[in-house]
Amino acid sequence: MNEFRDNIWAPWRMDYIASLDDSGQQPACFLCHYRDHPDDNAQHVVYRGELSLILMNRFPYTNGHLLIAPLAHKADITDLSDVETTDLWNRTRDAKMLLDHVLGSHGYNIGVNLGRCAGAGLPGHIHVHIVPRWNGDTNFMSVLGDVRVIPQSLGQLHAALVAGWRALGLPHSTSS
Repeated sequence: MNEFRDNIWAPWRMDYIASLDDSGQQPACFLCHYRDHPDDNAQHVVYRGELSLILMNRFPYTNGHLLIAPLAHKADITDLSDVETTDLWNRTRDAKMLLDHVLGSHGYNIGVNLGRCAGAGLPGHIHVHIVPRWNGDTNFMSVLGDVRVIPQSLGQLHAALVAGWRALGLPHSTSS
């Protein structure tokens, strides 16, 4: 085995592993925790409204991977009211505009994973993933060592996203 492959580090992964309980599941809904105990800088929340929030994924697939979630703990899109559904998709639109502005992404994967078998890491609280993509971003590192290269710290990107949100004049956050 070559040394390069043997020495690829992904230290952020330990935070995720430590957050799991003995069954390999997260013990509580982190989105509800963020709703009930707001600390937007530490939680990397970009926007907090009356019905939803936008936050950075702490374990991103790529730089700028955002989550858009209703504040209400609901598992399925069919559980959302019309107002919640509209707000969720309006904030998804705003998050895409924000990533265009801050990162200049060439494309996006936007989606919802419903149920654990569909890849939902938090099946009890619906949320939209928006993953920015760039032409040629095949991310060869995952081929070499099941590792992703994230070129910017979460703190640096969070500051840029919050500044970008304000610069775009998007809806005001209800957080301080």
